[in-house]
Amino acid sequence: MSILLVILFAITLIYLSVTERFRIYTTLIGFQGILLFILAFLEMDVLTIGSLIFIVSETLLFKVIIVPYFLYRIINKTGIARVHDKALPGFYSLIFVSIGLLLSIMIAFSIKIELANITYFIVSFFALFTGLFLIISHKKIFSHLIGFLIIENAVFLLSLAIGSEMPMLINIGILLDLFVSVLILGIFSMRLKQHAYQLTMLKDE
Repeated sequence: MSILLVILFAITLIYLSVTERFRIYTTLIGFQGILLFILAFLEMDVLTIGSLIFIVSETLLFKVIIVPYFLYRIINKTGIARVHDKALPGFYSLIFVSIGLLLSIMIAFSIKIELANITYFIVSFFALFTGLFLIISHKKIFSHLIGFLIIENAVFLLSLAIGSEMPMLINIGILLDLFVSVLILGIFSMRLKQHAYQLTMLKDE
């Protein structure tokens, strides 16, 4: 079950790399949050109320509700709907992402880890590559924001591969993931507001 969910997460990464619509970006980011919640729930050997509340807050509340709501507000306020016209075509993006997947497989197998966790490591490295690819290949700030959020999801998935019992160290790592996500959203929100204000001033003139 967990392997299938991780593979489905990897499929969303491929779709994110080739799509051009920002609303699809937002929907897939929310869907990744649902997958991460289910994976975190399945990987917990010892289920406590504290761990459950922590995971629900990090995934369902933040990644599935708050982040997509924030992204949809950005789309509606700025009027942006798709990537830049000069962005890399979907076919070439698929080629680069496929290369990234192969590199992720090579890196994961080069690290001596348990076979049970190899899929988590492959997909987490693949998510890291996909996030960096979106940041490098796209010009618009919204695409960069999506790239950073994908990298944050890669960190979360990697934390699941490290330990299924959710020890305190893993909880601290996930809390850091949450803090960095909020910081990134705040920074990009301010930048987008500045650009929107400049466009409004040009329109008035």
